[in-house]
Amino acid sequence: MKLYFIFAGMLLAALGSAQADTYRWVDQSGKVHYGDEPPATEGVQVDKKKFGDVSAADNADLPYETRLAQQNFPVTFYALSSCTDPCQQGRDFLNKRGIPFTDKSLVTKEDVDNFKKQSGSDTSPTLGIGKNYLQGFQAEQWDSELDIAGYPKTAHYHPPAPPAAPPNKPATKN
Repeated sequence: MKLYFIFAGMLLAALGSAQADTYRWVDQSGKVHYGDEPPATEGVQVDKKKFGDVSAADNADLPYETRLAQQNFPVTFYALSSCTDPCQQGRDFLNKRGIPFTDKSLVTKEDVDNFKKQSGSDTSPTLGIGKNYLQGFQAEQWDSELDIAGYPKTAHYHPPAPPAAPPNKPATKN
């Protein structure tokens, strides 16, 4: 019984340390270091590393195949604020196929300029799959690229519906 408690304690300690922050830095001689605390040396650029940016709680309801594809090739849908029918068709397509995606609205000129610099595209909608960008809504092309990225061909995931608007309360007389 005592051995059981020792093993459980070691397991809990290991799990706790797995969540610790990890830092990476390069010293003056060019040697790369990793540690759970940043260096005390001033003037050294330190990168805080995050492992598993998407939390398990965020995608716990996703099938394994979808989680793996999302981790390796996250999908982002980019749309200008003036985009109507093609953008709605694109969103409907992704939702119907069950693709978890981030919806980025390009509202300001700065948004559009940054997006164009990043993707080389000024077309709306544009679909980002990992580091690849697909300009304009073309269902066959989107299907093919999502297949290559490892997303399931059929929907096993349906995004949660947006929250319902609260019912209107009748006006009361005072």
